[in-house]
Amino acid sequence: MTAGYVCPEPRAEFYAWMDAANVDLKSFSEETYKRHTGAHLEPVLDTLKYIRHETDVWLEVTTLLIPGLNDSDEELRAMAEWMVQELGPDVPWHLSAFHPDYRMLDRPPTAPATLKRARQIAMQAGMRYVFTGNIHDPDGQATYCHECGATLIGRDGYALTLWAQDEHGNCLRCGTPCAGVFESEPGNWGNRRAGVRLAHFAAMTRRNTALREP
Repeated sequence: MTAGYVCPEPRAEFYAWMDAANVDLKSFSEETYKRHTGAHLEPVLDTLKYIRHETDVWLEVTTLLIPGLNDSDEELRAMAEWMVQELGPDVPWHLSAFHPDYRMLDRPPTAPATLKRARQIAMQAGMRYVFTGNIHDPDGQATYCHECGATLIGRDGYALTLWAQDEHGNCLRCGTPCAGVFESEPGNWGNRRAGVRLAHFAAMTRRNTALREP
């Protein structure tokens, strides 16, 4: 995943080695970008267009919806319409819920209704693959055929609940191709927990603390 804020020369070299990229489009406002990130919007939009039209990299976009900052109907509609026009309707857009943390504790968590509203706005603008994230929303996390509306890939968190595509990624009901890069068989995805050895973690913490001390 990348913020997409990069100069043209290193960008060309970097994406020459990439198979896929998920670009974090934080807002559609120059003021918001400058105030909260110290960066600018236009270079990020340029990177999105570069990846989509000048490389073979599979592109997806993610936006963290922050209440009162970038979640208005007007901004969401403008963002979606720009993506349809400049990137095409097949680029997936992930709309993720915000949780207060670190330096932004003054705003509430994103309500699930906000994510669902944003998804509807994007789909009404013509985007075909829009997903909600950081909430439990199987309907908003599934992939649907844009031609007949059939569910192609069902998801519940990280778990796949349905796979209704042929080996080429076409809809089993109507044969319409689904945009994406697919294997002939679904992967063994699912919710997983990684074991952590607390004694090892404590030892590493003590070591790192000692290295920082004068």
